[in-house]
Amino acid sequence: MTSTRSAGPTRWEALFSDLEAQARAQSAAEADALVSELTRAEHATMTLADRFRAVVGAMVTVELLDGASLRGVVLEAADEWLLLQGVRPEPASQHLVPLPAVAAVHGLARQAAPATSRREAAGLGPVLRSLQRDRARVAVRTLRGSSAGRIARVGRDHLDIDLLDGRGTRLVPFTALLVVSESP
Repeated sequence: MTSTRSAGPTRWEALFSDLEAQARAQSAAEADALVSELTRAEHATMTLADRFRAVVGAMVTVELLDGASLRGVVLEAADEWLLLQGVRPEPASQHLVPLPAVAAVHGLARQAAPATSRREAAGLGPVLRSLQRDRARVAVRTLRGSSAGRIARVGRDHLDIDLLDGRGTRLVPFTALLVVSESP
């Protein structure tokens, strides 16, 4: 008796192979979808401060709400503020920028880095109080213009600056601050 089996796969073998290939393809598609969803979920937890923390030491250009740009090296980033070291042609001084004053940024990477110290969680007040304590000369810029002087008092949500031109004191709410820069 001769065998009727052919040299190639039987119909059943071909059917099972096809089903296995479909199952592998479906499994790969589900894994890709899960990775995409997890990536989107991770991106949703990133803050602007986290993005700045990831580029400490890098050059960025920060566009402020008044349309002005600051170009500099990111020295430090906290939950509420960013410290830039200005570079030429910008003033080469340090600039403290409240994050709500940032309109756009050029030069940020796609990565993020979470806060790793208590200082990074510090608000604007403690940083401004250190400038007050040091009697540093500063230029305070708001949408209404700039004032040069020394920080006289720092409240919970505002600062007072003693103006250098002898015109008294100016109160500036934190919400109005665009940048506080070192002044020569």
